[in-house]
Amino acid sequence: MTPTSTAPPDPAHRIPMRASAVMSSLCVLVAALLLLVGMRGALDEERAFRDAVACASDGKGAVGRESDCLWTLGARIDRTEAERRRKTSSYWMYLTEADGSSSRTRLPGSASERPDTRAGDRVEVTYWRGQIRYVDFGSARGYTTADPRGDYRVFLTWGFVAGFQGLTYLWCWYWYAARLFRVSVRAYPWQFGVPLIGGFGLTAVGAAAPWPTDSPWAALGLVGLCTPAVLAVCGVIALFLWRRQRGDDTVTVTPSVPTTERRFPGAVLGERSYATGQGQLIATPGHLATTTGPLAALRREMPRGLTPVRVRPPYRTDPAGRPDHGGRALVLECEDDGVPVLIVTHRKHMPLVLGALRPTPATEPARQ
Repeated sequence: MTPTSTAPPDPAHRIPMRASAVMSSLCVLVAALLLLVGMRGALDEERAFRDAVACASDGKGAVGRESDCLWTLGARIDRTEAERRRKTSSYWMYLTEADGSSSRTRLPGSASERPDTRAGDRVEVTYWRGQIRYVDFGSARGYTTADPRGDYRVFLTWGFVAGFQGLTYLWCWYWYAARLFRVSVRAYPWQFGVPLIGGFGLTAVGAAAPWPTDSPWAALGLVGLCTPAVLAVCGVIALFLWRRQRGDDTVTVTPSVPTTERRFPGAVLGERSYATGQGQLIATPGHLATTTGPLAALRREMPRGLTPVRVRPPYRTDPAGRPDHGGRALVLECEDDGVPVLIVTHRKHMPLVLGALRPTPATEPARQ
């Protein structure tokens, strides 16, 4: 069976536990600001723009470019210029308005896509609260990048991202605080990784949901529809990993005797002189050595009496200094006259380690 531990969190795990709690709190705070302040303000501005009516000079107040009504006036196109400093395609339109003032506005897309944006053509521009919101090209209307409709999507997108990331970090905190030492001593247990996959999946759904929908409630409904699908995928992954990792966690590795000297990253951990920690392993036919540098004096030969016991995944209880190799490390448990010695390397190099140590049948378990 996979070993478990009920020991309280050690100082090495208190750091990620506290970091998870801090990040979760920050993400929730950012999500609240984006959704309750930023998005609400954008929705209010969109609503005001949709409700705005054309300005009428009736002598009851000043009207013009800065007013809350729609101020429309004629203009002539002087020239257009592509905007090259942004990732999204857009172009500037330079105008001379009917009162002789010069202005410019930016529209999405390319000027070449509109045959009615030639220099000298007449258009009508409509101001609202000091900015040109759309341009009328005869019967066609082009909204500028100052169009406030849909601006809430940016705040909603990042609000969803921050919110779901906050939930993900909250799970990390809960795991380190209450679950880590009750499930498994594996360094990478599936009970921790699968919920993280779900959290990142929901984050991706939340980031995409506002754009094909036309309201925050519709985006929230889309997230609600996608959530069962994300949970179902996580459930399938969890079931697969549970069935794969239940029972003995010994990993089956077929030894491969090196035909020439092979060097690769690895570590030897234990209470022996050749256990030099992280460095390089040197595998040759019938011999295994370790070194921490290019000098021959740094090379340490493994004794012939070193007996391989089994290959397993990394444990949290392994000695300090165990390399992770990007989460692809394997650990070879050995004994040297009854003293435990651990050899850690990338899983792709473990066959060479076993081959160099001339493995016994005990190193070839039948289960994974």
